[in-house]
Amino acid sequence: MKFAAALLALLALFLTSCTSVYTDRNPRTDFTTLKRFYVERRLADNHQIDRAIVAELQAMGLEASSGPMTMMPQEVDAVITYHDEWAWDFTDYLIQLHIQIRSAHRDRPLAFGTYRQPRPLPKPPDHVIRVILSRILKHS
Repeated sequence: MKFAAALLALLALFLTSCTSVYTDRNPRTDFTTLKRFYVERRLADNHQIDRAIVAELQAMGLEASSGPMTMMPQEVDAVITYHDEWAWDFTDYLIQLHIQIRSAHRDRPLAFGTYRQPRPLPKPPDHVIRVILSRILKHS
């Protein structure tokens, strides 16, 4: 009986490991003026995170596209870069995503967000992206 209780407690602890979200915005930036975003596509991105970021920005009513930096349109207000970390346990799952927003032409950091979920039952990438972007652009 004690073994079953200990096993159940261990399983509960394992499945409810901490998820953390941290975002920070430049307080001098008026995010309502940012309407057009360009997401820099990472060459090593096998999970199409750039497309998921673009889709979320478009769902928020903003203009967005992605690709290599050499293809960035001139009329972009901000550039988004990201770094994703994945783990494999019978399937790939996202354990951390870091998103940074910079001014397009002065390359000045405007905001960033990090979502970390070191657990075996993670949220899907589109949920993680939605959480980060909604916190960063919450006043837009």
